[in-house]
Amino acid sequence: MASANETPRQKMIGMMYLVLTALLALNVNSAILQKFKLIDDSLVDVNAKTDKAADGTVKGIQEAVAKNRNQAADQQVLKQSEEIREKTKEMVAYIDQVRDKLIAATENSKAGDFHNMEATDKVAITMLGGAKNGLAYPLKDKLNGYADFIKQYVPDAAPLALDAKVDPKVTDKEQKGKNFAEFNFENTPVVAALAVLSQKETEVLKYQADALQKQAEKVGAKTIVFDKLGAFASAESNTVAAGTKYKAELFLTAAASGLKQNMTYNGSPLSVDPKSNHGKIEFTARPGNFDAAGNAKASWTGTIKINQNGRDTTFRVTVPYTVTKPVMQIQSASVQALYYRCGNKLSVQVPALGAQYQPSFSASGASVITGQKGEVTLVPNAREVTLNVSSGGNAIGSQNFKVRPIPNPTIDCYVGGQKANEKQGTPGTAIRTITLKAVPDPGFATFLPEDARYRVSRFTAVLARGKRPVIGPKTINGAQGDMSDMVNAYKEGDRLYIEVLGVQRNNFQGQVEDVNMTRTFNIPLQ
Repeated sequence: MASANETPRQKMIGMMYLVLTALLALNVNSAILQKFKLIDDSLVDVNAKTDKAADGTVKGIQEAVAKNRNQAADQQVLKQSEEIREKTKEMVAYIDQVRDKLIAATENSKAGDFHNMEATDKVAITMLGGAKNGLAYPLKDKLNGYADFIKQYVPDAAPLALDAKVDPKVTDKEQKGKNFAEFNFENTPVVAALAVLSQKETEVLKYQADALQKQAEKVGAKTIVFDKLGAFASAESNTVAAGTKYKAELFLTAAASGLKQNMTYNGSPLSVDPKSNHGKIEFTARPGNFDAAGNAKASWTGTIKINQNGRDTTFRVTVPYTVTKPVMQIQSASVQALYYRCGNKLSVQVPALGAQYQPSFSASGASVITGQKGEVTLVPNAREVTLNVSSGGNAIGSQNFKVRPIPNPTIDCYVGGQKANEKQGTPGTAIRTITLKAVPDPGFATFLPEDARYRVSRFTAVLARGKRPVIGPKTINGAQGDMSDMVNAYKEGDRLYIEVLGVQRNNFQGQVEDVNMTRTFNIPLQ
C-alpha cells in the first residue's frame, strides 16, 4: 500500500499506525488508554479533512471536463470518479456503523464522553462473537471488496484487512496464528478498537485519494487542498524519571512536498529530517519541585515556521510532561546504621534509570570510596552521615544514616589450650603457656567481617601469693607468653593475675589501630 511519492500527510498517518500497533503490544494502563483515545481523535479529525478534500478533487475533475468541452473520454473519467467517491462514501458509512455499534455495546457515548475506555470483553463479544459471527468478519469482507474495486484504478492496491499470518507488518510469532478479527480486536480496549477502525478508514480514504489523483491527471486536473495547518508533538512518554532521556517528535499535521520548515525547541534551532520533515527532540529530564507523590510538572515549547504565499507563518505548541522522582534502592548488610571508622559497603541502584544510570557519590560526616557501578563504601567520622547520589550530573536523592560506635571485643584467656576458669581455678602445671584471644562482637563481625579482626598486643602476668607477688609482673608483647618459671614456683592457693595492656584492630584497609579497653584476669591455681 505504501507509495514512494506519499505526501507528508500520508506519511504522518502511516507513522500513527505504527504507534498504534506498538501500543497494542504493551500492558494497558490509564496513560496508554488515553494515548489510544488521542490517536483515534487525531485520525477522525484527519479523515474528515481528507474526505472533504476528495469532494474538491472531484469538483476539479468536473471543471476540467467542462473546460475540455465534455469529450466522451473525459465524461467516462468523471463518471468513474463519481463512482469512486460513492463507493468510498458507502465504505466509510459502513465503518461508521460498526463504530457506532461498538460504542453503544461498550456503554460509551458518540459525543466522546468515554466512561469505560477498556471494556475488552464487550469489544470481543461485539467484534468476534461466539462463533465468528461478530462485526469484524463482514468488515473484513467489505474492506477487501473495496480494495478489489479500487485496484482497477490503483493497480498496486493491497487488501485492507489481512490475517496476521500474511500481514508483513506482524512479526510476533505468537500473533502470527491469528486472523484479522482476532489480531485487531481480541483482548483489545475499546479506545484501541476504535483507533483500528479509524486507521482502516484512513487507508480507505488514501486509496480514494490515490485513485482520484490518477483520474484527475487523465483530464489535466490536479488539486492540492490545505484546510488547516497546525503543530503536533508526539512523545514516547509524558512521564519520565529524572536523569533519563525524554524523547518526542515535533511536526506539522499537514504539509506539502518540498515545503521548507524551520523548527525550534525552547527557542533553540532544531534540526529537521529532510525525508520525514520531523524535528527530533531529545533531552535529559531535570529534577524539579517534587510533590508528595514524587512528581514534578514541566513542559517544553516547540515552533514551526513556514513561508505561505510569501508570508511567514509560525505555529507554536507547548507540551507538558511529568518528571518522576527516581527511587533509590540501597542494599547492605546493615543499612539502619553505619559503624564508626569502618568500611560500610553499600550498593545504591536506581532501577528507573536503567542503562543511563551513571552514579556519583558525595557524603557529609564520612569519607567516600567509590567501587564498581553503584557500589560505594562509607567510612563515617561523625555521629550522622548523609549520602548524596547523582547520575550524569543530576541529583537523584539523599539518604541519612545513624552511626554506631564499634563494640569492644571480648578477651578470652587460655591456659594450656583450655579456657581459664576464674571461679574454679586451674592446675598450676597448666599455666606454662598463656594465650589471650580478642573475640569480636558477633553482630559486628557478621556485618563487617573485614573490620572485626582483633589481637591482644601486650599484657602483664603476675604469680601472686596472698597480697604479695612471687614472680612478676612479666610484660608480654603479643598474645602469647611462656610462664614456665611460674610453674616451677607456684604453690596450691596461689593466683595468676593477668592484665591486658593493649588490643589492636586491623580494619578493612589493612591498617592497624589501637582499641581503648582494659581487661584483667584473676585465676586461682590448684
